Amino acid sequence: MSATRRELFSMLPVVLIPSILQEAGTAAKEDAMPSAAYPFENLPVRTTKEAQIRAVLKGKLATGESLEVHETTLPPGGMPHPPHHHVHSEMWLVREGTVELTINGTSSRFGPGSVGFVHSNDEHGIKNVGDTPATYFVVAVGPGAS
Repeated sequence: MSATRRELFSMLPVVLIPSILQEAGTAAKEDAMPSAAYPFENLPVRTTKEAQIRAVLKGKLATGESLEVHETTLPPGGMPHPPHHHVHSEMWLVREGTVELTINGTSSRFGPGSVGFVHSNDEHGIKNVGDTPATYFVVAVGPGAS
């Protein structure tokens, strides 16, 4: 069976695309954070006037997205910063205390085990509204998270 030039050229994408995709996937994986465990006692601590922050991890996922995770402890009445917005999305996982998360002017109070999420570019802020310290993890994903 013989093939025409047109038929041969029409088959090129079928032959080339898998190798191109494999190269792109390999490049993303090479830049990606390795799988790892992050013991709490090894996390660096930064104390500011407003909060105590433990950096957990920061880098790129194998799929190319930026990821940053940290733990924040706020004193009663404390806020880490004024309401703001950014390109990456964020999720808060509350470990202790009671916080108020305000997203685009709407506030919600929640405590241990609760999760809050803010989409890219939504204005948001978080505050400890309890009588004891509040501790939560922040998971930031997307451009600018790392």
